[in-house]
Amino acid sequence: MDKTIEQIKEAALKELETASDIENIKTLSVQYLGRKGFVTQFLRNISTLPKEERPEAGKQANIVKAELERRFKETIERLDAGAESQTKHIDVSLPGRKPQTGSIHPITQVTLQICGIFTKMGFQIVEGPEVETDHYNFEALNIPKNHPARDMQDTFYVSDNIVLRTHTSPTQPRVMEKTDPPVRIIAPGKVYRCDSDITHTPMFNQVEGLLVDKNVSFGDLKGTLTAFVHQIFDEKTSLRFRPSFFPFTEPSAEVDIQCVMCRGSGCRVCSHTGWLEILGAGMVHPAVFENVGYDTSTYTGFAFGMGVERIAMLKHSIDDTRKFFENDIRFLRQF
Repeated sequence: MDKTIEQIKEAALKELETASDIENIKTLSVQYLGRKGFVTQFLRNISTLPKEERPEAGKQANIVKAELERRFKETIERLDAGAESQTKHIDVSLPGRKPQTGSIHPITQVTLQICGIFTKMGFQIVEGPEVETDHYNFEALNIPKNHPARDMQDTFYVSDNIVLRTHTSPTQPRVMEKTDPPVRIIAPGKVYRCDSDITHTPMFNQVEGLLVDKNVSFGDLKGTLTAFVHQIFDEKTSLRFRPSFFPFTEPSAEVDIQCVMCRGSGCRVCSHTGWLEILGAGMVHPAVFENVGYDTSTYTGFAFGMGVERIAMLKHSIDDTRKFFENDIRFLRQF
């Protein structure tokens, strides 16, 4: 044998002391303990020694092999632990990383703006269930079974008498049944209809308004909605009332505003009419008052309802309502 087992051990430990990284140590481990390593070769060559020297040589070789394995393993673990602690080290002198923060969804923003305007006028915010009975969604609002007006609202039926509400109007009879006049409420919330295109989604948001008191007139309705339009858009925005039909109001009207894109001169958005529809309104139908026990000879009132997505699209010049629900972070970050 060229080297004794002690010489091999000393050489291995010397090289181990100068090894700078884990990869070098692994290379040394193979060089000394691998299949063709120095210790392995020594063990294989023991058979060439005199017979009386073989037992002691084999014993010493196995002791050296075990010690080198232990030393290589300990050194690797020590270096690995040091590298991990360096990785976990926090350099307090570095500038901090600001976490990405969320923001209020544009539909929620517009809903809050609408509610804020009406609460300043003295309206109280109320909420109703999204899963509604046929009675409150239709019948209490003067829309009996088989009434043609039901065709105007593509309804999701849970059962024969349970629906996903098609508007926030059911809040009106629910509140009036429990409250004596005067009543002044707005009801924001989600509603559902079987409809889906660039201007409609199966789920959307509405804000319903109701005012009941003595001597309430259509003029009060016009004044209230004019003030609202001027605050949600600007004071230069004109509006007009067009006769329309809703089963729960009489007379009824659609409310249009001057096109916010072309300022009334006519463009593609307003179909070159200069006007955009934003909400429906009217004087509460006497039949609705009778259904909740209000004296129609003493009290009158008005109601209105608007789609929040419609208002948001006009405020922010958005051409597809589905963008509000696609959760594209690039779109939402603009708000």
